[in-house]
Amino acid sequence: MYAIVKTGGKQYRVERGQTLLVERLAVDEGGDVALEPILYRSEEAVFDAAGLKKVKVTAKVLAHERGEKLRVFKFKPKRGYKRRTGHRQELTRIEVTDISIGAAAKADGAKAAAKPVAARGPAKPEAGAVAAKPDSGKPTSKAASKPAAKPVAAKPAEKETENGS
Repeated sequence: MYAIVKTGGKQYRVERGQTLLVERLAVDEGGDVALEPILYRSEEAVFDAAGLKKVKVTAKVLAHERGEKLRVFKFKPKRGYKRRTGHRQELTRIEVTDISIGAAAKADGAKAAAKPVAARGPAKPEAGAVAAKPDSGKPTSKAASKPAAKPVAAKPAEKETENGS
């Protein structure tokens, strides 16, 4: 059983008990963090949005570290331009403690389904939907207020002559 999770703009294949270095997370050492799964694999593969809501991947933060120093050297020949800079990436070492599917996410869904409709509040219109306005009997656009155009009569076809002109 494994999962593919997304954190820090990167994707990682993780299994229970595995440690890995990821980009710095805003969690204290010893704290737990929930990782966003994008695929879950056991007997069957789960990668649809509804199925992934049930998957829970948790990890424990072991330490905050810094990566190795990278030297960046810029140089333009015949111009006397040289620049040397460095970079050390901020990293977090985590250990995957649990990959599970089901119970906790299902309980949250059951609570939402058990709540009566009136307690949830009024239904919101869908994005992009236009609310219906009461009809006042007046046309709403300029095109609707203009009278319909008269049909144009078809022109008679030109007569052909024997010489082709």
